[in-house]
Amino acid sequence: MSFLSNLNWRYATKKFDTTKKVSDEDLAKILEAIRMTPTSFGMMPYHFYIVTNPDILLQIQPIAWGQPQITTCSHLIIFAARSDLIANKDEYFDLMSGGNNEVRAQLKGYEDMVTGFAQSKDESAAIAWSARQTYIAHGFALAACAELEIDSCAMEGADFDAVGKILGLPATQKAVVLLPIGYRAEGEAPRGPKVRFTREALFTEIK
Repeated sequence: MSFLSNLNWRYATKKFDTTKKVSDEDLAKILEAIRMTPTSFGMMPYHFYIVTNPDILLQIQPIAWGQPQITTCSHLIIFAARSDLIANKDEYFDLMSGGNNEVRAQLKGYEDMVTGFAQSKDESAAIAWSARQTYIAHGFALAACAELEIDSCAMEGADFDAVGKILGLPATQKAVVLLPIGYRAEGEAPRGPKVRFTREALFTEIK
């Protein structure tokens, strides 16, 4: 199928087939799509947790409105935003410069700008900004799943502070969205045709 056909094929799967697991190869492709996500300044202010431990999933389900996706999925990807926006700054600019000190020196103006931006935000504002970057990665993951014909469900319905406690997240991270993936259970199907507003309703061309 084409990319758009795959997007039309996907839907918010409510229950997965527990006997079917996403292969390591396909999971690696989804994670690579997440890794390749573009972010503001390229700073990647997030971390991801891939959960398959059944005990952890059972703990998360009640704080995710009891939804069956949590315990029937093949893998649960938890997207966490980071408040320590420049904790990995040196590693990032070393990678950008290829370890060349002269190139790194040429990047100093950009590095100072990124540092100033990060330092201008308190913890709450930093998490809010990081969460927006995290949602870009979430979208890339959804698209990658569709491309591979792997079912998924974007989920915000959870007590994310409780999720963080279950996972033992550091104080600099906050879970913001979930993505259970797998293969739809037998008899599981969309509740009806995909509903989307028309292009005319959504887009305005400014020429």
